[in-house]
Amino acid sequence: MLTKSEAILKLNELGEKRSPFSFYSDFLGEKWCIEESSLPTAKRTFQLKIGEKSTVGIRDSIFEKYPIDFNSFKSAFEQVVQQINIGNSFLTNLTFETPIRTNLTLNEIFDRSSAKYKLFVPDQFVVFSPETFVRVANDYIFSYPMKGTIDANVPNAERQILSNRKEKAEHITIVDLIRNDLSQVAQNVEVSKFRFVDKLETNEKNLLQVSSEIRGKLSSNWRKEIGSILSKLLPAGSISGAPKAKTVQIIQEAETYNRAFYTGICGDFDGETLDTGVMIRFIKNEEGRLTFCSGGGITSFSQIETEYQEMVDKVYLPL
Repeated sequence: MLTKSEAILKLNELGEKRSPFSFYSDFLGEKWCIEESSLPTAKRTFQLKIGEKSTVGIRDSIFEKYPIDFNSFKSAFEQVVQQINIGNSFLTNLTFETPIRTNLTLNEIFDRSSAKYKLFVPDQFVVFSPETFVRVANDYIFSYPMKGTIDANVPNAERQILSNRKEKAEHITIVDLIRNDLSQVAQNVEVSKFRFVDKLETNEKNLLQVSSEIRGKLSSNWRKEIGSILSKLLPAGSISGAPKAKTVQIIQEAETYNRAFYTGICGDFDGETLDTGVMIRFIKNEEGRLTFCSGGGITSFSQIETEYQEMVDKVYLPL
């Protein structure tokens, strides 16, 4: 495990040499694990798969979740809303831990789930995330913040999520935040696609999620600055809020646990392109007890019942 400063130097060095590697980091970008792709499989401490659909058969599975009670959710929610109302935040991503019970191991969940980004750290946690942090190809950096979730079976679900005032305000805030973030490292930053809808299949129900695409132009020598670029962009805007520094403080005061690696980032550099994901959809193992972390963005338009249900709906397996 590397510190932030050690990780920046290592990533910059590997990028300059165009040496392929994989990595993951914690929420605040203070702890990193980096492994070169040439490392023998037997010596690897984690597995990362990007863009691969599972081909493993699905056996009968048990999946039960025990969400935080509504009153406890309400207490944290009201604390965040108070901070928003006095102007300390426009958007705060509030998350919770949900104990779960399943007959699947973390390794089986990793093998059987289908997601854009899958990460497995043995005996610690598994990630199956649909959300890209940044991708870099042909000297362009792209980000795809996800904000807005709805049950796909709701009548006119896509129209509802796109016309919802709160969801639109939340999405615009995050798009603006990510645009400003990318402007720290890139030129000619623009929103190239605004509010498109993806469908996610889960073990319980199908969900619709809303994303946008933001891109900017990097210098041709960006590879030797990979560590510097990533560190400037952390923590990820979509799972913190705006303004970022003050909102992170609000998060740490309102949440009742330490996120650690949940909502960190993971990724892969193949020597030419960089592809990274936000570590949402996260199950951790603590002394044999499994906990699923999930949450959502809170704004001045938020309705507590809707936010609570979104937090619960995001506890699923993409099988």
